[in-house]
Amino acid sequence: MIRALADPTRRAVVERLASSPAVVSELAAPFDMSLPSFMQHLGILESAGVVATEKQGRVRTVSLRPGGLDVLHLWLGEQRTPAEHRADRLGIHLVRTHQDRSTP
Repeated sequence: MIRALADPTRRAVVERLASSPAVVSELAAPFDMSLPSFMQHLGILESAGVVATEKQGRVRTVSLRPGGLDVLHLWLGEQRTPAEHRADRLGIHLVRTHQDRSTP
């Protein structure tokens, strides 16, 4: 999955699909490449389980696969250092302390 998201074109597609599904021609429009080349990018994302495509007639719609990025999210969470976890806990503590002081 990381390899699928390593390419800036594929990351841009995922970012665009975060707002809503789109037809292939709409997704391909911003990129300066042939449609077959763009379809290869979509194929890589689909093989990685990040997107799903559905064809109705001559129109192919692409959407993010629900939970498709969960594995990556979990892995990245595991890579966080203990110091980052401590800093997160400190931040939560400081926010709570500030809220307690500002509540009458």
